[in-house]
Amino acid sequence: MKNTSDNECADKKTKQDLTSLLGQDKCLFDLEDRWTYAFDASGKQAVPLAVVFATCPEDVCAVMHYASTRRIPVVPRGAGSGLTGGAVPAAGGIVLVLERMNRILEIDTQNLCAVVETGVITADLQNSAEKKGLFYPPDPASAAFSTIGGNIAENAGGMRAAKYGVTKQYVLGLEAVLPNGRLITLGSKCIKDVAGYSMTELFVGSEGTLGIITKAIVRLVNLPETVKTLAVCFPDIQAAGRVVPLLLKSGVVPCTLEFIDFFCLQAVRNMGMSDDIAELIHPDTRAILLIELDGAADAVKKDAATVRNICETCSMLSFHSARNPEERDRLWAVRRSIHGALTSLCPHWLEEDIAVPPASIPVMLEKLQALATAENLRILSFGHYADGNIHLSVSEADAPLSLNRTEDITRKIFSLTVSLGGRIAAEHGIGLVKKEYLGLNLDDATLDLALQIKKMLDPEGILNPGKIFPGMSETKILHKPDRQ
Repeated sequence: MKNTSDNECADKKTKQDLTSLLGQDKCLFDLEDRWTYAFDASGKQAVPLAVVFATCPEDVCAVMHYASTRRIPVVPRGAGSGLTGGAVPAAGGIVLVLERMNRILEIDTQNLCAVVETGVITADLQNSAEKKGLFYPPDPASAAFSTIGGNIAENAGGMRAAKYGVTKQYVLGLEAVLPNGRLITLGSKCIKDVAGYSMTELFVGSEGTLGIITKAIVRLVNLPETVKTLAVCFPDIQAAGRVVPLLLKSGVVPCTLEFIDFFCLQAVRNMGMSDDIAELIHPDTRAILLIELDGAADAVKKDAATVRNICETCSMLSFHSARNPEERDRLWAVRRSIHGALTSLCPHWLEEDIAVPPASIPVMLEKLQALATAENLRILSFGHYADGNIHLSVSEADAPLSLNRTEDITRKIFSLTVSLGGRIAAEHGIGLVKKEYLGLNLDDATLDLALQIKKMLDPEGILNPGKIFPGMSETKILHKPDRQ
């Protein structure tokens, strides 16, 4: 990514202005400090001119009003855990860090909702809700460190999406700051609310390009009475895939239904798997389904029996139900360890996050295997079977992909995905990484409408520029003179 020199920094006047607006303890200008906020989990990087911290909505309003007047790019940042470059300051400018706005303002047990600031860690909200007998279902893999504001900006999914849906299903209302510095409120605690246009969801999944979320009202549900975790081994991924449509037709709605292919499983084994879990895995296993059921105890017991019957008709090798919470945690550790374990096979992978209609997953996996054979690749897969979300890790047979090969293979994977009615991004967003491929899913008229909305709310193009839209430059003028 082209960017300004590492040594380029905000000019003296901008430093003075930002320090005057926020105070010295909320501003960073030294190069080593700015480098800390130059990247996210995508691997993309670009050094900002300045880094500032907000502790209240007024701080955000002040920064955005100032940046709008001076036409300085601003990139909002939560935990920086995004995988598509959404928090990378691609056009330089100011990184506005929101992690200090981290208060849980209310757990409303009467109306089953919570009011939280944007920087609240997802797991902290989940834990606080559970202490009140309530449940916040969205569960991205990054829940231990990602923020609610970032989850909303990316419309995060997670492993419980098949039953409970994704983040957008839980956002009742938002407080946000527009690019011109104005504070707006959208939605409410009311279940029925048609007071004006329904604009809340416009900001969900907008990746920080339309406004900066400062507060959210999120829906909670009652904590399930019982949770049962099942590990089912199969001789191949196709056999595992046959379970899904049968399960959905049966009326059983699993809380989670994760699949892990043989190569991912082997990588976790190589890294070190607990002995008791290793013993549960049948020696002929080429795919595993991790299925979790929750709800009333009697219903969960009945559903577990149905799941077993279906798996038996699909050539399962073994079926195990976690005997206690500790064993459950160790089973899920296998799934959560995959990303780290893959580095033992290859130091760098092309990571993709695609979605197809759930019943099409076996077909998609067959197409991917054919692509791997034709191109002499390793394509490893795992993900959320019941909602059609596949996570892919791709490399050459014995080395990382080159840049040219990465672009070629990415387009081939996306073309296969679209041919099955799928989407090029399921839960990781578009950001910098996927923007040039967005036209595979959205036609010109739809993209034009989205751009018109962006230009209406952000006419100067200062809020997280260079993201989402194909052809948008990543290297804009970083600092124009004051307008006369």
